[in-house]
Amino acid sequence: MGRITETVKVLLIINVIFFIGSQLIGDVAYQYFALWFFKNPNFAFWQGITHMFMHGGFTHILFNMYALWAFGSPIEQMLGQRRFLFFYFASGIGAAALHTLVNFFAFQNGYDALLGIGWTPAEIMDFANQAFQTNQFQIPSGVDQETLRSMLEAYSNPAVGASGAIYGILVAFGMMFPNVELFLIFVPIPIKAKFFIPALILLDLFSGVTGYSLFGGSIAHFAHVGGALFGFLMMYYWKKNQFNDNRWY
Repeated sequence: MGRITETVKVLLIINVIFFIGSQLIGDVAYQYFALWFFKNPNFAFWQGITHMFMHGGFTHILFNMYALWAFGSPIEQMLGQRRFLFFYFASGIGAAALHTLVNFFAFQNGYDALLGIGWTPAEIMDFANQAFQTNQFQIPSGVDQETLRSMLEAYSNPAVGASGAIYGILVAFGMMFPNVELFLIFVPIPIKAKFFIPALILLDLFSGVTGYSLFGGSIAHFAHVGGALFGFLMMYYWKKNQFNDNRWY
């Protein structure tokens, strides 16, 4: 956790530029660059990458950029620039993929429930679009309230942030430096990386499954889990091959 490496420095600068720009431009920036559900009219293919440079507020970007500096720099020193850059974006895209998959199931459950009470596909999409545009909707009889709310949240709420890529980096750090002791603001004792990082991922998995979050709402927990999963698979493969396989970067 010493000096900042070159690729991490560039990523930090790009994230800060995007954050300042999004604050100046406002909702238009999030409309084009956040990650929307693929059935939402705001969805565009480039959002799988651009959402990684968007953040929801100062605290959000502060924690992500601190983690990128603290954990990303030693990982870049281990992997090299090209492999680290591949790893960073692959973790972020993997996070977006799992987040989208979970949203698809949430949306499909509500979609099937509305089909079950006789709605047509066109009526369902009109209902979803109206709820998205007005933020108001009436729950029809015969449909579970939570199922419908989850459907509309998946359809209407975009994902932003570098957290998926950061979780991939955290996993890589835990695998490469398992015995490094980390000091946390809310836990006044040192905790080894090999214990802290898995615990953090399990906490996100618990929050994603149960809907109960210790850190508040509007957190894409499954994106965190997805970034961690893809990060683990890449690091496991590279470590198994002693970092000599050049096909993945």
